[in-house]
Amino acid sequence: MLTGLFLLTTRLALAAPDTLPPGDEALQQQLAQPSLSCASPAVELDAFDQEALSAFYRQLGDQRVWTHDGRLERLLEQLEQLADDGLDPANYQFATLRRLADDPAGHPQRSACADALATHVYLQALRHLAYGRLDQARVEPLWRAPDSPAPASPALFPAFAVTRLDDLPAAFAEARPDFEPYRALRHAYAELRRNAPRAWRLVPDGSLLRPGMTDERVPLLEQRLAAEGYLSERASGRDRQRYTPQLVEAMKRFQAKHFLDDDGVVGPATLTELNVTPAERLAQVRVNLERFRWLAREMEPTLLLVDVAGAQLTFFHDHQPRWQTRTQVGRPTRPTPLLKSQVTHLTLNPTWTVPPTILREDKLPRIRRNIGFLASQNLRVIDRQGKELNPRNVDWHNPSGIMLRQDPGPHNPLGRIAIRFPNPFAVYLHDTPSQHLFAKETRTLSSGCVRVERAMQLTDLLLEGASPAERQRFEEILASGKTRNLNLPRPVPILLAYWTVQVDDGGQLVFRPDIYAHDGKLVAALNASR
Repeated sequence: MLTGLFLLTTRLALAAPDTLPPGDEALQQQLAQPSLSCASPAVELDAFDQEALSAFYRQLGDQRVWTHDGRLERLLEQLEQLADDGLDPANYQFATLRRLADDPAGHPQRSACADALATHVYLQALRHLAYGRLDQARVEPLWRAPDSPAPASPALFPAFAVTRLDDLPAAFAEARPDFEPYRALRHAYAELRRNAPRAWRLVPDGSLLRPGMTDERVPLLEQRLAAEGYLSERASGRDRQRYTPQLVEAMKRFQAKHFLDDDGVVGPATLTELNVTPAERLAQVRVNLERFRWLAREMEPTLLLVDVAGAQLTFFHDHQPRWQTRTQVGRPTRPTPLLKSQVTHLTLNPTWTVPPTILREDKLPRIRRNIGFLASQNLRVIDRQGKELNPRNVDWHNPSGIMLRQDPGPHNPLGRIAIRFPNPFAVYLHDTPSQHLFAKETRTLSSGCVRVERAMQLTDLLLEGASPAERQRFEEILASGKTRNLNLPRPVPILLAYWTVQVDDGGQLVFRPDIYAHDGKLVAALNASR
């Protein structure tokens, strides 16, 4: 453990407290400087950091903070524990502060710089825990509707940064998100970081491996599953290359924890997850700790939360998950956007206007082959004013100014209900006739919109607070088969967010494929921020 490597001596004072003059002049001089030169290289302070330092010390009478017995040691202990939050203690001047603590300087200016450096690191660490180390708007932007403003920007420092100076574990605990998914993931990451194997052997590509087959890759598969504890007993003798029932069951457990169809068949998707290295797994959890620091600040008492990578939707009421269902989300080539908005109204018995991308890439090739495709799909051709056109009068090799629209009915892709919220991507939640697809583990099947299982149950939740007359109107419109919009009694916040790891009810890590290839960019941004 790192703790043993970083034990401090009892000589922790950077200068003796009884030698400090009132309103420490050396400290005041240091606070006027734009850099902290006692670090190597010097730490350059921006305007925000300078103001934070000055304001912090003003509250303490411009006296040094870390000369009190044991205080600096306790700060270093907390910085070391940032590793469990996916934050590198080295980014917080850990080695420099340890050296300065073990070798206190007699020169007032140098010791004043050391005190300011410790304070700068302390405030920075609290800020990163509360808000994230990275600016989400730059590395993984979330589009926001005008009525869904961003959370407040970081303050110079929280009040507890001063009041908890003599209880630093409490200060760091208070800075961390008060968000159960974050706490659970932090605990799981700490266990994984301490116990992860250094490496495991890759399982080569090959044809599909099905239960009962014989394959020379089976021994490697055994080793791989045993390395993570999915398999405790190994085969022997002539079974060494046979994909035995015992090994199949271990594979099914692996697949269930990696968001794969748990059928025991080893295909390309399963091989991809098997061949993720331990270091890559650690990095994956680390970036999701950062995402959960962002997500915690977006949560509201009432919220529709769409877990895009996990293809799930959860309805929160009074901060508690009240209802959950499966969804189908955008395929990698047509991803579901990340956004925050307000659900304002429902469309009952919706028509479906074919989005331009689907029209261009999916429908036009089929229409060109057979114009009867339009009638078979109940698709009407309309102009921009909504006037219906004769499809045989349209130049389908160079169409312009036209749209395809499907009337309500059992084959309409939107089903019986569409749940609307302002956004520039023309996406929404909706019912679907393709209910059988919810049984698939991987549900990246749509063109960006979110298909909702049991959509009518969600509608009931959204209409809570509606009057009996409004409820009756809803039922009458639905039964009529006519397309009508119905406003909600009150708008409901909706968040479409992305994460690729979470902890299940049993405390086990569950990994999802990074369907939109966001993780690598976030890993690179975290590494660059060092």
